[in-house]
Amino acid sequence: MTEKMILQQSAAVAVEDSRLSRTLSARLPVQNNDRRADETNFYINPANAPDMPAQLAAKRGMDIFGSFLGLLVLSPLMLLVAILIKLESKGPVFFRQLRTGINETPFEILKFRSMYTDLCDNSGVRQTIDNDPRITPLGRILRKTNLDELPQLLNVLIGDMSLVGPRPHVPDMLAAGRTYSDLVQGYEYRHLMRPGITGLAQARGLRGPTGHRWMAIRRIVCDVEYVRNFSLLLDIKIIIRTVVNELKGGTGL
Repeated sequence: MTEKMILQQSAAVAVEDSRLSRTLSARLPVQNNDRRADETNFYINPANAPDMPAQLAAKRGMDIFGSFLGLLVLSPLMLLVAILIKLESKGPVFFRQLRTGINETPFEILKFRSMYTDLCDNSGVRQTIDNDPRITPLGRILRKTNLDELPQLLNVLIGDMSLVGPRPHVPDMLAAGRTYSDLVQGYEYRHLMRPGITGLAQARGLRGPTGHRWMAIRRIVCDVEYVRNFSLLLDIKIIIRTVVNELKGGTGL
């Protein structure tokens, strides 16, 4: 890469950083609490869990039906993926990892293993990067197509997760070199609902590595926005947009 290209990319990142800072600060009020705000922090006003028992019960019913149907329909594909994983490298078919669930209750998430067993990061604090040497050739395909996420239908069926909700993070997960809870004050409000296989952030195309702080902050803003505005209609819109994104690579909701 030439020096000119490097300078152009640096300038573009600086402009995007400034733009996102103004946009996000306008969307959710900042709490300074009589102290000077760190420019790398973002402060989210308190949010409450939705007081909608009928819709939450219907959401759980949709989760049970959807996950059971998904497991039934996708079982041949999941069996094929499991066989290919065993043929490619030594180790278990499933990757198990501790994640943070509703009300910060820990649970064990299931994914198809996409890394070499001896290089797996069970803590999950270290995020993957482009051309990550820990990922197997098959794993790259599974991650690109999101097939590695299919076993999470079991997590949905037993109640650890939902079809729609904030994506579950590992404890003390890092973004832009800092823990999310340090980067975003009010991060914990995303845990007021069950984590999901997909969510508002993913429906808007916010996926992949979070090496830049505003990319990470945008996701948390979307997560808390989902908690504030939960409805079954929003869940249905997120599911539809997620499917469209997978088929066409579109973004937005």
